[in-house]
Amino acid sequence: MRQISFDLDVLRTFTTGIDLGSYAKAADRLGRSTSAVSAQLKKLEEQAGAPIFRKAGRGLALTEAGQTLLGYARRLLDLNDETASAVRGVELEGEVKLGLQEDFGEAVLSDVLGRFMRAHPKVRVEVCVARSSELRERVTLGRIDLALLWEGGAPALNAQRVADLPLCWIGPAQDGLAWNGQAGGQHDAGSPLSLVLLDAPCMLRDIASNTLDAAGIAWRHAFTSASLSALWAASAAGLGLTVRTPVGLPASLRIIEPQAAGLPTLPQIGLSLYRAQTMAGPAVNRLEELLLQAVHETIRRVTAA
Repeated sequence: MRQISFDLDVLRTFTTGIDLGSYAKAADRLGRSTSAVSAQLKKLEEQAGAPIFRKAGRGLALTEAGQTLLGYARRLLDLNDETASAVRGVELEGEVKLGLQEDFGEAVLSDVLGRFMRAHPKVRVEVCVARSSELRERVTLGRIDLALLWEGGAPALNAQRVADLPLCWIGPAQDGLAWNGQAGGQHDAGSPLSLVLLDAPCMLRDIASNTLDAAGIAWRHAFTSASLSALWAASAAGLGLTVRTPVGLPASLRIIEPQAAGLPTLPQIGLSLYRAQTMAGPAVNRLEELLLQAVHETIRRVTAA
């Protein structure tokens, strides 16, 4: 059987179009004409030996073969980029201080740091996992170089909006386990809703309470903690509902559909990447690049589930 060598340039066009939701946007991003992009995609289908797109209304969707190809394409491109970075940046040195929310600590940290340290072993990385308010203060004062944090309004001048993510009511995954002092999976209007929240000050805590107040739903604090892992444990045990995005959600918890549970719909929350207002070195720039790649991949995965 003849061995196929996929063209990495074509794979990059393929994944960029999926990420941007449009191959016209991909052509603009990559500096190619739409006809050149179409030719690349035709070549990719020929190499794959199977259709990778199907009609979906007025647009296109991936076939099963296309979904499989997409996963491998991302892995091949990641390895290619890591290799190029390692070869070019073997002498990269210095220090990078990174700040993250707990939500992203487990979801992206090990992958990002592993790739970065393999490529740049002479760079020392310090990581601070903290609340958004503390991270914003630290990066503003120049105590950390990069900070990934939640915020409700527009990002500051030294920041870029990475994504807007849905906030969700979250409760125990176990069927039949009570999450408001009762089983059945629906809020009892005759009793206050039990909430499991982080200690104040906390933006998500304020959003949850304000949303319930606006809907005229009584609530109470059933559990508070400074630790996200403690929050997950309390919610999984059925002490009450918590409010987070789908990022980092443990298997012991599930998203509660608001309409089915008699609850109001929660708003979205912004995720922004802040940079210290000093000139960043090449080590900071490279870690930022890897971090954004990992965050976008995590968001694609959790929002597609």
